[in-house]
Amino acid sequence: MMLSTAASAAADGMKVDATTRSGIVRELAQAIDDQYVFPDEAKLVVERLEAKEKSGAYAGISTLEELASVLTADVREPTRDLHLRVRVSAQPLPEIPPETTPEMEKVMLGHYKASNFGVRKIETLPGNIGYIDLRMFASVGAARDVIGAAMQVVADTDALIVDLRNNGGGDPHTVAFMSSYLFDKRTHLNDMVWRHDGSRESFWTQDEVPGKRFGSQKKIYVLTSKKTFSGAEEFSYNMQQLKRATLVGETTGGGAHPGGMHRLNPHLSVFIPRGRAVNPISKSNWEGTGVIPDVPVAADDALRTAERLALTALLQQPRDAMHADQLRKCLAEVDKQGKAG
Repeated sequence: MMLSTAASAAADGMKVDATTRSGIVRELAQAIDDQYVFPDEAKLVVERLEAKEKSGAYAGISTLEELASVLTADVREPTRDLHLRVRVSAQPLPEIPPETTPEMEKVMLGHYKASNFGVRKIETLPGNIGYIDLRMFASVGAARDVIGAAMQVVADTDALIVDLRNNGGGDPHTVAFMSSYLFDKRTHLNDMVWRHDGSRESFWTQDEVPGKRFGSQKKIYVLTSKKTFSGAEEFSYNMQQLKRATLVGETTGGGAHPGGMHRLNPHLSVFIPRGRAVNPISKSNWEGTGVIPDVPVAADDALRTAERLALTALLQQPRDAMHADQLRKCLAEVDKQGKAG
């Protein structure tokens, strides 16, 4: 079957010759050496890339897709850093400016709007348990109103479940903003230490937030999975270290190093971690290990497990006999659904 002209051009654009391939490897090595969060590990990556290039290990690679896959594996091998990733773009990549442009902000805002700023679902589960399914921590400047509105919906629930099983991360400032609704006083959440100048950026809950807080007294359950990553892991880890929430689900992906994109050529880029998280309590982070849940269960069972935990806890201090009876009925229904599943 003949390819269309457009499809043929796209296919040709994904091919790579020896000169272009060598240039990409050199650019990648230089970028890692200049920017990667740990300079000593950056040197190991550079040595690996240069040795493989010199040995001809990349000589048989003819497409950008294969090159991106092989280079991703090579930069991760010495570092075990899952944030490090070489990506292919069918559309030509513009030069990445040192600062975000209005056009870039417009494109990103459109992306956020298309996903409702990460808020997939908000509801009140039986027993007056709040539930938020959050798929990303979008930039705080864009997501502030939607996140704030979501927190108002659950402010008067008796317990809260935050579902991060499909959340790949995002803005640590948004993590701090959302967390502000879950504490009654200013609380130190996390620090980021940056390679380029050695500076430390501290993240605290905010003294004031729009609307009503959920507060620090009611129980919170955070759902995790293997797909929970980066900023979503930070939220989970912060809540766990502060003993503010019970984590239910699977051990998370293990990415604690924030960074940014670096353009390698018109169709190839690399995400390079440039900083590291440092929790004020553990003095460490979840890089490589993931965040280990307090109640380990399969991701598919996490919501039902959290509901049961919340209802059982609420039954310890019911408001009155009618409330206790209602909670027992809700608990029985959850157990019934579990057996049916």
